[in-house]
Amino acid sequence: MRFDHVGGVVCLGETMVMMVPAEPGPVHLVRTWHRAVGGAESNVAVHLTRLGVRSSWVSAVGDDSFGLAVLDAVGGFGVDVSRVRIDPARPTGLYVKEASPHGSPVRYYRRGSAASGMGLEMIDRLGLGEVGLVHLSGITAALSDSCLAMMRELLRRPRHGFRISFDLNWRPALWTDRDPRVLRELADMADVVLAGSDEAELVWGTGDPARLRQLLPGPASLVVKQGADGATLLEGGASYFEPALEVEVVEPVGAGDAFAAGFLAATLAGESPSVRLRAGHLQAATALLTAEDVGDPLPDDVTVPLLHADPQTWASARLEV
Repeated sequence: MRFDHVGGVVCLGETMVMMVPAEPGPVHLVRTWHRAVGGAESNVAVHLTRLGVRSSWVSAVGDDSFGLAVLDAVGGFGVDVSRVRIDPARPTGLYVKEASPHGSPVRYYRRGSAASGMGLEMIDRLGLGEVGLVHLSGITAALSDSCLAMMRELLRRPRHGFRISFDLNWRPALWTDRDPRVLRELADMADVVLAGSDEAELVWGTGDPARLRQLLPGPASLVVKQGADGATLLEGGASYFEPALEVEVVEPVGAGDAFAAGFLAATLAGESPSVRLRAGHLQAATALLTAEDVGDPLPDDVTVPLLHADPQTWASARLEV
């Protein structure tokens, strides 16, 4: 499944080193860990690159070994990392998670990180004259006052030749001492908004697509991800729904970023609402089928027929490890 020649995308946000238990048992007894990297926006950039979309990731990392690990990992997927700022004073962020099919408790060590020091100056690193889409998430707004100011400025500026997508990406641990009401303000200024119905219920008081559209009249496209049921796209006064695929879930974290990439790639390619939602579901499956945030691509002989399958064939499909 590829969507070549659809213009470039730049993804802005923090990526951290991620530590995952490399042996079974209670986390406090684990002695062996697997070091990876993780970040919502860079995950989207990696998925987009795999889908044939020219993508770059812009952020800040520390001048340390973890920062090099992040740059090597994200750049190793073919994502352009040349505009990432190396901060000589602040460290690269870190988080620890426990992999489980039922959810992964996460502990962040990101306060004072290099990415939390991002501000208005980062906008000049985005290369706005060269891209068709800028992708943001609500995570960045929670990192610091300067990060929030950066997002507000970017969303308020006139857009010439590019769109901005915004994924809610609710992380309650990041908002304990900040006001999450700004997320509605930011989302309503974007062109494309993606949100899970469960997280929207927590942040905005409803996960119902029609009610969310009343709360967010600004975006041209509003996508509500409804878990295992499917996803709804509200656009141009119409509503479109595509059921989710049946997938053998290994670990759910990262599926939302994968869905966003699939949907955005198909959107930039000018595909129909049905294909765009199905592209999101198919890409999400690559994350659900692995304990990593970014899984192996599904073969084209699976994805291409499903994108254009009749509703019965789509509904009966099951993807397994």
